[in-house]
Amino acid sequence: MKTRKATLADAKAIARVHVDSWIATYRNIVPDTYLDQLSYEAREQLWKENLKANNNFLAENDNGEIIGFADGGKERTGKYAALQGELYSIYILPEYQGKGIGRSLMKRVIEHLKESGRYSLLVWVLEENPSRAFYEKMGGKEVDRKTLSISGKKLTEIAYGWEDIDQLKSCFEVTS
Repeated sequence: MKTRKATLADAKAIARVHVDSWIATYRNIVPDTYLDQLSYEAREQLWKENLKANNNFLAENDNGEIIGFADGGKERTGKYAALQGELYSIYILPEYQGKGIGRSLMKRVIEHLKESGRYSLLVWVLEENPSRAFYEKMGGKEVDRKTLSISGKKLTEIAYGWEDIDQLKSCFEVTS
């Protein structure tokens, strides 16, 4: 497995990972009506736009297939003065989860944040997402909660924060 910076040519493969991981992760959490309307084509268009920000990273398996991605940048709301950066998304195909790929992708995003002068981090995760334990194991502290609605279902999102991303160094030593 290797990680690298994403390019516009990766949009289609990222869309596949995005849709497939959403369906696998959020089935029985997010309404089926929402999940069943997700399309590779629509997500590919979304990623063609997202990739212009140049803050996207990929994980590839040994065959060069994209199996995960992450992106991050400036915290988007301006509401959290102590948290300058944000992990916008991180998704890994289910069969590759639990192998250190999430840590590797998060490390790449953190390196990008530091290069842009951001030394703290925020991430939002659905409360019912079993992967939220990933952030808790990495020392993320709950800093906020909010309610959102997806296809009429009310869901709670939790914000985890790290006021000093250098605190995460020990989490990456295993995969470095």
